[in-house]
Amino acid sequence: MTIAYIAVTVLAAAMVGFSAVVLYREADWIVTAMKIYGVPRSWWPWLSAAKAAGALGLLVGLLVPAVGVAAGVGLLLYFIGAGITVLRARRYSHIPAPLLYLAPVAASLWLGAAV
Repeated sequence: MTIAYIAVTVLAAAMVGFSAVVLYREADWIVTAMKIYGVPRSWWPWLSAAKAAGALGLLVGLLVPAVGVAAGVGLLLYFIGAGITVLRARRYSHIPAPLLYLAPVAASLWLGAAV
């Protein structure tokens, strides 16, 4: 394993984990955004759980690569879906938010493939 792969994977897991906790705790700024995007409140715990599982999966993937790949692909799909949700809400200035989380996950997958 390379240092870059480990560092990027831990960073990605920390960022996604933070995102999961913020949504789970229903911080004001994320609640406002979710309402603007039209995401039903009943989905929030499930979305938070998916992000938490993905973050944990990335970390487990450092020891069990197949788990890391599965978590990474799942998170990529999650954040692509988040980007589509932002676009559907026509909040074009918010597009960088899901991309900010998608980038380190994609980098982790790419670096993991190179290891």
